[in-house]
Amino acid sequence: MTDAPASAPARPLPGLPPGRPALGPVHLAVTDRERALAWWTRVLGLELLDHDAYELRLGAGGRELVVLHPGAGGIVARRRTGLYHLAIHVRTDEDFARVLARIFTARWPNSPTDHTFTKTTYLDDPDGNGIEIALETPERVGRLVYTDDDYGVVDAQGVRRSGRDPLDLEEVFAHLPEERRLDEPMPAGTTIGHVHLHVNDLDASMAFYAEGLGLDRHMFARGIGMADVTVDGWTPHLIAFNVWNGPDAPRPPADTAGLRFVTFAFASAAERATGVARLERQGHAVRRDAATGEVRVLDPSGNELLLVVRDEVAS
Repeated sequence: MTDAPASAPARPLPGLPPGRPALGPVHLAVTDRERALAWWTRVLGLELLDHDAYELRLGAGGRELVVLHPGAGGIVARRRTGLYHLAIHVRTDEDFARVLARIFTARWPNSPTDHTFTKTTYLDDPDGNGIEIALETPERVGRLVYTDDDYGVVDAQGVRRSGRDPLDLEEVFAHLPEERRLDEPMPAGTTIGHVHLHVNDLDASMAFYAEGLGLDRHMFARGIGMADVTVDGWTPHLIAFNVWNGPDAPRPPADTAGLRFVTFAFASAAERATGVARLERQGHAVRRDAATGEVRVLDPSGNELLLVVRDEVAS
């Protein structure tokens, strides 16, 4: 491998504006604890943060990103609602090249994709939990083009892109230094940048995430069965959802691997109270645990969210 080009940006993750909603750890069910631990640490490069807990609390730079709950009776059930993927966003070209090289070295199937506004790859863990590894590249984007039927990207040179092109792997791996250090864990600054969910009703989901949680409507492409919400125009989205598993997709069986819940962090306790009130006016049953103080709600497709305050999770 060659040294990264001198002009390559040391690109900090734009992240979400201070004082605005964000995402916390994503909780997933897995079947086998040791297999999951080996895969998430050796293939992806996350660190085990609590060696004494049975649940696998994984993160980067001390920040908890994913919590795996072993003991599921089977792998992810297909054609159901639930997680499409959680997106782990890295900060720099070198970080992205390193994790992609780890995945390739492990010969793990993945799908490198160039969205123009991000460089990504998609893969599943051994239980079928979907993951995206993303590097944001806003300097390559001129503008995004959304219609009811599709989306596209006009790049910084004015060329219309599909947003779904194959990734230039030679360019990606040019950012690896000669001393590849593929055994290094993901660094501090890595975060859960967004989650993408399978739902069974786009309109009901948009009402829940936009008017209920208070996020900004972004894309609504009924023709391709996908929509998303964001915060203050942040790109890419914070939460996306699609009906690709069918408008009648049922919830997954409770004993299979897959999404347990997503942690959604309001900016303040007052905003959480306001958001909870909006959700209840929409008819959603918000559950409050008097002993722990936890507040939980199901979206219209049965995907669970733990509603917290932003200063309760690392930002």
